[in-house]
Amino acid sequence: MSLRICILETDVLRPELIAQYQGYGRMFEQLFTRQSITAEFHVYNVMNGEYPEEHQVFDAYLVTGSKADSFGADPWIQTLKDYLLERYRRGDKLLGICFGHQVLALLLGGKVERATGGWGVGIHRYTLAAHAPWMDADVSELTLLISHQDQVTQLPKDATVIASSDFCPFAAYHIRDQVLCFQGHPEFVHDYSRALLDARQTHLGDEVYRKALASLDEQHQGDLVGEWMLRFIGHSPEKQEA
Repeated sequence: MSLRICILETDVLRPELIAQYQGYGRMFEQLFTRQSITAEFHVYNVMNGEYPEEHQVFDAYLVTGSKADSFGADPWIQTLKDYLLERYRRGDKLLGICFGHQVLALLLGGKVERATGGWGVGIHRYTLAAHAPWMDADVSELTLLISHQDQVTQLPKDATVIASSDFCPFAAYHIRDQVLCFQGHPEFVHDYSRALLDARQTHLGDEVYRKALASLDEQHQGDLVGEWMLRFIGHSPEKQEA
């Protein structure tokens, strides 16, 4: 049986990148369709006020990345938070990437701030701090493409850290079998990250830009995280015990 995933898209791509990459919702569709677990997707751009109808049922709700600040006062961000809190209270599974990772942390009692180390860009390496049943037990490090200037600085209650680094101590976390979040971007590909770096070169500064660009010679494990996310959605403690 195919998983049904609601993708809550929280951004619109730069105009020059839309033709090739379409949007973050499309990037996640491409990531997930490369995995062995079958899923179907429905994308809603919440910046534009798009949400599922009340009668629609999904196995999980995924919040994408965004240029917006998760602690911003934009009306659409508050509407999103209200929607996610209602979903959480109903027991729905929630997943967050970058902006989504931060929004869910804030919503559930955590804290998000500007990163003291400045922008995180390029490929970043994390140490895995915990192994849940839906992860690969033999993986001790994780590499992901990143692009963020904010990060979670205090976890929500009951959250368990999955991945961390000196630069980003709370790079991934889960809350029991209901919430799973990553600061990095498993849906990104090298060419998209390179295009973002080129667009932000002046803002980033030459040193940060060059270092991030050089890091793109490495591979990243976005596909592995995509598989973990689908396993998480399909995971049930009751089924495991049975």
